[in-house]
Amino acid sequence: MTKTELIEKMSSQSGLTKADANRALDAMLDSVKAALKKNQKVTLVGFGTFYVNKRKARKGRNPRTGQEIKIPASKVPKFTAGKMLKDAIK
Repeated sequence: MTKTELIEKMSSQSGLTKADANRALDAMLDSVKAALKKNQKVTLVGFGTFYVNKRKARKGRNPRTGQEIKIPASKVPKFTAGKMLKDAIK
C-alpha cells in the first residue's frame, strides 16, 4: 500500500477529506520522526513501538576489493509490532 492509497483509505473510513487525511498522516509521521530524533520511544498500544537502536562501530570488508574498512557507529530506526497487530496478521 502506498501513501496515496493509505490516505484514500483513511479518508473513506473516517469521513475526512483527502486533504485532511493527508495532513493528519503527515502530522503523525512528523511527530514520530521528532520523537525518534530525541531518542524517545513512540508506543501505539496494540500496534507497536518505534524506537532508535544504536549500532556500534565495527570493521567490515569492501566486497569488490576485499579491503578492510571501518564502519562508523550509527543510529537506526526500528519498529517492533504489538500483540494485536501480530494477532491480526495470523
